[in-house]
Amino acid sequence: MMKDLYLAAGCFWGAEHYLKRIRGVVKTEAGYANGNISHPTYREVYTDSTGYAETVHVVYDPDVLGLERLVQIYFMAIDPTSLNKQGGDVGTRYRTGIYYTDPADLPGIRKIYERVAGETKAPLVVEVKPLKNFYRAEDYHQDYLDKNPQGYCHISPALMEFARTANVPASDTD
Repeated sequence: MMKDLYLAAGCFWGAEHYLKRIRGVVKTEAGYANGNISHPTYREVYTDSTGYAETVHVVYDPDVLGLERLVQIYFMAIDPTSLNKQGGDVGTRYRTGIYYTDPADLPGIRKIYERVAGETKAPLVVEVKPLKNFYRAEDYHQDYLDKNPQGYCHISPALMEFARTANVPASDTD
């Protein structure tokens, strides 16, 4: 049985590209989460007036990738102390957030959140909330960096490479 988690990590182009590389992630989808209008368009979300965050819907196999490991890997790709800004992207649509659909996931999310908070000098600004709503982004946003390899991304190439091996058992990397 697959599980879902919704992760806002700044621009969803790079976030989707990063997250889908992780062993155990079976599907990703760029979209908009936790806003206040129905069926938003990119043009509407871009105004920062809709309350939406650019978010990646992650479907993962919990037998291969645990929730806590997924959240750890997510935190590696963001600045959790930067409010409404990741890389060169600024605005509420670029806020960071972890949106869950299963309340049983909250303790695992909180465990990693608190660990990161303990290792960070500044307060964390990553939202942790139940998913209120999610709308799939337009087709041209899906797998954007696969279709546009020279496209903008705030996540470094080194982190992109890290994602490939972040959840590979040590015996598989020898």
